[in-house]
Amino acid sequence: MNISSISIDRPVLATVMSIVIVLFGAIGYSFLGVREYPSVDPPVITVRTSYTGANADIIESQITEPLEKGINGISGIRTISSSSSVGVSSITVEFNLDADLETAANDVRDKVSQAIRSLPLDIDAPPVVTKEDANSDAIITLSLQSNKRDELEVSDYAENVLLERLQTIPGVSSVQIWGQKRYAMRMWMDPFKLASYQLSPQDVLLALNKENVELPSGKIAGASTELTVRTLGNLTTESDFNNLIIKNTGSSIIRFSGKVVCNLLLCSFPFFRIAQSYPEKSRINAGRTSA
Repeated sequence: MNISSISIDRPVLATVMSIVIVLFGAIGYSFLGVREYPSVDPPVITVRTSYTGANADIIESQITEPLEKGINGISGIRTISSSSSVGVSSITVEFNLDADLETAANDVRDKVSQAIRSLPLDIDAPPVVTKEDANSDAIITLSLQSNKRDELEVSDYAENVLLERLQTIPGVSSVQIWGQKRYAMRMWMDPFKLASYQLSPQDVLLALNKENVELPSGKIAGASTELTVRTLGNLTTESDFNNLIIKNTGSSIIRFSGKVVCNLLLCSFPFFRIAQSYPEKSRINAGRTSA
């Protein structure tokens, strides 16, 4: 006896079974995921390193090649591709399809940690190792504009209001802001004036890193009182940057001085796509003052 004869002999049973199949199909349809591509994490690891101010040749010889030599020793690698541009090194490592993504990421991190000693000491940050995620693609893009607020106020609203609210939505892993603007101090240097005082832009950078810093100053304790001491070491105004000491020769001090040296303006930071003209530029004049 087969299912055809049963259905003919018992039509009510056949009808009930058909309805049950339709119900299960309708319930299963409501639980189906909707996506363009299947949720498969490809075994791809990306190593990204930033080195501000370095050209592509320096990035390739001092960062990309040492990292590639260390990563090449990992087993299960299918292909390695790298890109060296101004200030950024990017290495993409693709493993075989049967490779475990977590194990591959740990192996790459270990090799990168070993190769860090071969990298320049003044890189912006240690190399960042990331895994490809099938669910990491952006799904919503929002545009924010205002007729009453300026660009700085719109950026502040997006960062402190919208960003926090969107991140608390269940299922949202990350939110990125593009086109954000912040205040920054732009310093213009005259190479001829610097050369006359036997200085270079690197000397200016070293002076900024040394002086524009806020360090812990300890505490002052009394019989019944304890106070925390804070030293205001960050440069915040144009006058602070103009009076920055670049070099102290003992008999004289070389500072930023002269006409207009620094300009406080709105500028875009790396990885923000901004095409905006800046205010009129002024050059830096390095002047000498007696100690």
